[in-house]
Amino acid sequence: MIYVTLPTDEQHRLTFYLAMEEYLARHCNDGDDLFFTWQVEPTVIFARNQIIENEVNLDYCSHNGIQTYRRKSGGGCVYADRSNLMLSYITRSDEVTTTFTRYMQMVTAALADLGLPATSTENNDVLVDGRKVSGNAFYHIPGHSIVHGTMLFDTDMEHMLHAITPPQTKLSKHGVESVRQRITLLKEHTDMTIVEFQTYLRERLCNSTLELTQPDVQAIRTLEQEYLNPIFIYGKENLPL
Repeated sequence: MIYVTLPTDEQHRLTFYLAMEEYLARHCNDGDDLFFTWQVEPTVIFARNQIIENEVNLDYCSHNGIQTYRRKSGGGCVYADRSNLMLSYITRSDEVTTTFTRYMQMVTAALADLGLPATSTENNDVLVDGRKVSGNAFYHIPGHSIVHGTMLFDTDMEHMLHAITPPQTKLSKHGVESVRQRITLLKEHTDMTIVEFQTYLRERLCNSTLELTQPDVQAIRTLEQEYLNPIFIYGKENLPL
């Protein structure tokens, strides 16, 4: 598998990396599978068919400087920040089950090699010691598939719990403390820093590197505009006033 890098260390918002995945699938995925990791400032990412008001605590996000964006994959709403790693996997395949199985096995095996009791679930979550450490989602374009997911390392749990609006039934039945009990952070299971873990994943999963060029970056920025379109983010009937 090939690890993809950018020509500079410039930090980007989440929409850039979503566009980067799509760009790689459309233009750079004619051979081996591609993989890269990334980090963003505090952001909530909701799924393709979700209604933002039902999934995101917009007041909390606004007051705490948390960005909100839509992705093209399905699944649930997630929170990310710079203490959280995001993983992107691009492959030439239209087979959802096969692609997800390959990706999940790859991630759980990498964690297991660190001595962590990692397993996966039918809901495409990765667990360590029975608690969720990674959630993943999938979408495809003709001939190519993209899997992207979170890897909780030392994420701001308060932001994660309050920026996303869980169903009221879940709140009343389980409570916030129960949510905490169902989620774990990698820092609780390893002495690695997040940078060391990021390097470990790259070296463990990939055997070569593809460095994108500045023209690639410009093309990604052009594609990113689709993800920044308010109609795409909010929907035609839910545009902010």
